[in-house]
Amino acid sequence: MGKRDYYDILGVTRTSSADEIKKAYRKMAIKYHPDKNPGDKKSEDNFKEAAEAYEVLSNADKKKRYDQFGHAGGASSPNGGGNMNMEDIFSQFGDIFGGGGGSPFDSFFGGQQQSRGGRRVSRGSNLRIKVKLTLEEIAKGVEKKVKVNKQIVCETCDGSGAKDKSSFHTCHTCNGSGSVRRVTNTILGQMQTTSTCPTCNGEGSEITAKCIVCHGDGLTRGEETININIPAGVSEGMQLSMSGKGNAAPRGGIAGDLIILIEELPHEFLKREGNNIIYDLHVSFIDATIGSSVEVPTIDGKAKIKIEPGTQGGKILRLKAKGVPEVNSYHRGDQLIYVDIWTPKALSKEEREMLDKLRDSPNFKPQPGKNEKSFFDKMKEYFE
Repeated sequence: MGKRDYYDILGVTRTSSADEIKKAYRKMAIKYHPDKNPGDKKSEDNFKEAAEAYEVLSNADKKKRYDQFGHAGGASSPNGGGNMNMEDIFSQFGDIFGGGGGSPFDSFFGGQQQSRGGRRVSRGSNLRIKVKLTLEEIAKGVEKKVKVNKQIVCETCDGSGAKDKSSFHTCHTCNGSGSVRRVTNTILGQMQTTSTCPTCNGEGSEITAKCIVCHGDGLTRGEETININIPAGVSEGMQLSMSGKGNAAPRGGIAGDLIILIEELPHEFLKREGNNIIYDLHVSFIDATIGSSVEVPTIDGKAKIKIEPGTQGGKILRLKAKGVPEVNSYHRGDQLIYVDIWTPKALSKEEREMLDKLRDSPNFKPQPGKNEKSFFDKMKEYFE
């Protein structure tokens, strides 16, 4: 079974505002939160599904790609939203519910946070790369291996930023929770708020001796080879996203995303217009007059086509389903062949004498408008 539509999951429409999408997700998160439905696998799946939908629809670029190409547009994780872990989801709560993340019920009802929920989870920055594709690769889809220079987890300290385990001490301000609570007296009674611990920045611990390699950052520069599966039908300027393949985050945080910008390489003979492929075919007036059989290039190789006797310049021939497929669809465009009559510029004496003899023949007299449609009429007829 395919994925459900993100708009249906949150109960919103394509024209819903960012605030409406945010409110819809907040409602779903409260309804299906694990704290409210302990041990309920269906609620947990709904909770993750709603988080995946919000992760895409709350991002302008991802939403635009999803609206245009659906789930195949790379708007979400290429591995699917089902692999979105709880750290990814809880990291959204800082924006949705305020405070340091974790369970929204903690700030509402003063409940106990999960062991990691109250701690601030850092996130690595996104990376952008450009991938150049040939027309053949775009038509068939391709797997690319790219080497990306980025921030990776320090191998010496395993990303902790500390010299050794003894260099960690529980934060004296938050006692390891990563967050601090404040109670304020108001005319309505006591109001409790939760915020990130200012001493440990939400990590729950302090480092007394830093790693000598990364100097406490928990990150170093490195190179990673990444396999990118690019679907057929992508186009110039399209952006794909791979979740978790960007810069690493320190202290076990969530890695950023890898944004892949598609660039089309020009083809030697063919041009692309949408999902159609255009080829300009030059034939001699002799072949156009008495007919011929010629080979033309396509993105699948060579194809032989027939030039009917009496073919006029400007005629459009079509090779059905020889164009580029639509993303996330079985439909494929056509190859359009524009016939252009090639006229020689230099003739021998014998050739000129032969043509002179034919000049006055009625069959060689132009008859404009007779049973012939204009180029624009042909184009209109084709697309209708």
